[in-house]
Amino acid sequence: MADAPTVIGLGEILWDVFPEGKQLGGAPLNFSHHGAQLGADAYPVSAVGADANGEEIRQILAAKNLPDIHVQTDPTHPTGRVNVTLRDGKPTYEILRDVAWDNIRFTPALAELAARANAACFGSLAQRNSVSRHSIHAFLDAMRPESLRIFDINLRQDFFNREIVESSLRRANILKLSDEELPVLAPMFDLVGDVPTQLRRLLALFDLRLVAYTRGGSGSLLLTANETSEHPGLPTEVIDTVGAGDSFTAALCTGLLQDLPLAEINSHANQVAAFVCSQAGATPTLPSRITNL
Repeated sequence: MADAPTVIGLGEILWDVFPEGKQLGGAPLNFSHHGAQLGADAYPVSAVGADANGEEIRQILAAKNLPDIHVQTDPTHPTGRVNVTLRDGKPTYEILRDVAWDNIRFTPALAELAARANAACFGSLAQRNSVSRHSIHAFLDAMRPESLRIFDINLRQDFFNREIVESSLRRANILKLSDEELPVLAPMFDLVGDVPTQLRRLLALFDLRLVAYTRGGSGSLLLTANETSEHPGLPTEVIDTVGAGDSFTAALCTGLLQDLPLAEINSHANQVAAFVCSQAGATPTLPSRITNL
């Protein structure tokens, strides 16, 4: 990109603890990492504890050239951890409660960042605690109207409810959800009919610019008020799917900021996500054949 846009991953940052060891994770961090690889000036906004796990996260961010200036240090809560179990390559999560990223504070520095951000991506998980939920809402409300506010819903365990989902949708202008998440939203918002009909209902109900619907290895569907792009997905040898959805969202975001055609954005996002599925962990280095598109 000629002038790198400012892109924000807003919410949890944590250790994904696998049976064989731990890896840095959290959907907003994954989004920021891939956004940076795809040419954005990306900032994670989160909090870590004043502990060894938090210091290790800062060291890894530095190695990845991701700034930690907006990663706060919480002196009273530990750095977040998630215990991850893989079954046939698909992750299940045990997300520990009452951790640093539950307590992100909205500061003058975050208000300044929000005012100049071109895009921010946020989910439902980091809103499980009122402190971070307030800060995320304040950040989104401080953004310029034309900026992208991407709600990558990421439903996890029981850490969501209709109030969190609805207040997020009303602040968002882009929704990204999966084929496992749409059936949860359908009864919440009385969505009926086939998948495109339900997605168009969400688009209209919340005055969204775009809905992105992912179907794992079966590709994705992008819808705006006037256009639809369907992609069948790409064959890949799956190592694990952790972070694939976040990489898709990053490619979607950077493509929209470049005003690329919807079909081109959809194709690129599928290429990025397929590559991430073929690698271990959520934040592999993307090859130049993908980043240079």
